[in-house]
Amino acid sequence: QQVDDFRAETAELHQLLSGLGDSDWARATQFKAWTIDDIVRHLHMGDTMALASASDPAEFTALMADIQAERHKGLSRIDETRQRLNGLAGRPLLQRWHETAERLCDALADKPADARLKWAGPDMGVRMFTTARQMETWSHAQAIYDLLGTERPAASPRLRNIAEIGVRTFGWAYRNRGLPVPPVMPSVRLDTPFGETWEWKTSDSDSVEGDAIAFCQVVTQTRNVADTSLSVRGDTARHWMSIVQCFAGQPETPPPPGTRHRSPS
Repeated sequence: QQVDDFRAETAELHQLLSGLGDSDWARATQFKAWTIDDIVRHLHMGDTMALASASDPAEFTALMADIQAERHKGLSRIDETRQRLNGLAGRPLLQRWHETAERLCDALADKPADARLKWAGPDMGVRMFTTARQMETWSHAQAIYDLLGTERPAASPRLRNIAEIGVRTFGWAYRNRGLPVPPVMPSVRLDTPFGETWEWKTSDSDSVEGDAIAFCQVVTQTRNVADTSLSVRGDTARHWMSIVQCFAGQPETPPPPGTRHRSPS
């Protein structure tokens, strides 16, 4: 199911990107001023690394070492990716990314359910590994929808995967910053556009409640919690929402209020 969800997420973004004009690819988004080209390059490199991990762990280790060597020369993550892809952009980039993502889906579908795959952080089970790629695709797509002022397609039940990552990385957000993990995670209760309610009951005093899409936007740092209608109750819940981060890598600060939003269409 996770592979099907990731494939559907990729297909949805591919449909959006297929409608871009030639000049759109170089437009800067609200995400660190990355262009649409930059975002798709980033997704493509992530999928390329994931495909190497799923196909040949030794190839993945070599690729990671090469990337780190370039980064140690002082290149930023996005500059290293631009250099590695030799300026690949626009429709040729779109085609390359989509082909790689499809190959990755096929490779992940062939893995046994108990397989573990290497990644930049700790190894991950194949289900979580696949969902992490879906989360990256979903979250980075938000910046493109925002830039274009395009209404995002209605959320589907596959959004549950991203909410699940958001909940399961509560401790990670603290450990990644060298902070002690609170002993009790806030409860989370989310309402979906398709009539389901998702709930993780862990605390009687601290909670995050409200729209499932908004929660997923906050945990992926595509929105500041202040720009949503989420109800946040308790000191631990408020602090979590101020440092929340469901993705791997160095600690990232959520965007300041009012800086990530849908542009007028």
